[in-house]
Formats: sequence, structure tokens, C-alpha cells
Amino acid sequence: MRATDLGSRAAAVVLALMLWVATSTAALAQCRDMTHDSVDYTVCEVTADQDLRLFLTAPDGSAFGTFQRIEDSLAAEGKTLAFAMNAGMYHPDRRPVGLYLENGVQNSRLITSSGPGNFGLLPNGVFCIRPNGFAVVESRTYGARQHNCRDATQSGPMLVIDGALHPRFKPDSDSRYIRNGVGVSQDGTRAVFAISGSRVTFHEFARLFRDGLGLRNALYFDGNVSRLYAPGLKRSDLGFPMGPVAGLVVAAP
Repeated sequence: MRATDLGSRAAAVVLALMLWVATSTAALAQCRDMTHDSVDYTVCEVTADQDLRLFLTAPDGSAFGTFQRIEDSLAAEGKTLAFAMNAGMYHPDRRPVGLYLENGVQNSRLITSSGPGNFGLLPNGVFCIRPNGFAVVESRTYGARQHNCRDATQSGPMLVIDGALHPRFKPDSDSRYIRNGVGVSQDGTRAVFAISGSRVTFHEFARLFRDGLGLRNALYFDGNVSRLYAPGLKRSDLGFPMGPVAGLVVAAP
């Protein structure tokens, strides 16, 4: 074989390796840190052409509970998590409080009545993963018609509703927690997950989505137990076992 052929092949291998590394790095770099109104947040963005999934029940029938158990399960597919976040409120046994739909199978029903706690602070809503995009839908609106969701998780309260903050949020509230949630772009092609770096009010957190991220609809997932797994940021939050989890799945390096 001529030296020029060897050189061409070597260059092609190097180029392929560089592309593979760049692709793998991009897959893991879905999350970034940002500051809004002097508060630090971490935000993770997903587009409609990516493999975002909800996770609740492991192959053995128990709740996944931890990011590592999800990673172990995905390894059998040759996949990994680019990032993951708890995605909805749950009972002590980790059953979802409201609607939960995974891969077309409904695990628990939609709840549209008011009630105690943040979940019952109406309006609450549903985060929907469609085959071609995403939506955050107020719960009663969701119940009134079909929304073609492959996966869906109900939580509450809504943070932003058609560009307006939830009417019960007070700028001078003294209720502060580490909080996390998700917002969706107007055309449904992007979902943006966020978690606060310090304790924030509902009003502050909702303004992040509306004013800092420019999203007209956003849903609260939880507070105090909020956790993020982001390998690209070398972050894996610890804590008690979780209920529903949203995670972006990519090919393992």
C-alpha cells in the first residue's frame, strides 16, 4: 500500500474519531448554568428530534428511584443519560400523585380537583412528550381532549400559563425552596428543564421561565427534593429515592 493511501486512511480515522468525540461531548453537554435576577440556575434543553423519556418502573417491577438504576438499565441498550431530573410529585411509595403515562401505558389517572399542597394549587398541569414535540397543558384542558402524548406526567402548580404567571404567586412570599420544573417553546419543538441553585420563591422561579428563558408555558415539578443528573457538568445530586424521572437518552460513548 502506498504511503499516500496510508496517510489518507489515517486522516479519515482521525476525522471520524474527532466527529465521534464531538458528537458524544455535545450529547453530554445539554445543560448549562445561568443567572437570572441574581439567582443561579442550571438549565437543560431538549429538542423534538431527541430521545427524551419518562422513567418510573424498573424491569423488575420496582421503582427506579435513582439515576444510577436508570443508567444500569439503559446500559443493556447501549445507551446512557445525557441528563435527568425528577419529574413530578409522588407518594411515599413513589407512585405518581396525578397522571402518569409512559410509552403509551397509563400508570395513574389525571386529577383535576383542588387539594392540599402545591399539587392542588390550581391550575396545575401536565408535561406531555409527543412523537414530534412537547407540550405543557393545564390539567383540565388536558382532560377535555386528546393530546397524542407518548409519555406524560402531571404536577403542579403551573408556573407560566400562556405568558402569565400563576395568579396565586406573590412577589413578597417567604416560601423558599430549591425548585425544579420544565417549560416548552411556543412551537413545541423545545423543552427546557431548570433547577435553582439556591432557595427561590414560586414567583422568582416562574419569572425565570417567562422572562429569562422566554417560555409562555411552564410547569413546576417539585421543591426541596429537586435533583439533577448532568454528567457533562460532573453533577449527580444525591437524596432519597425518587418517583417519576425525565431523562434524555443518547448512545453510550
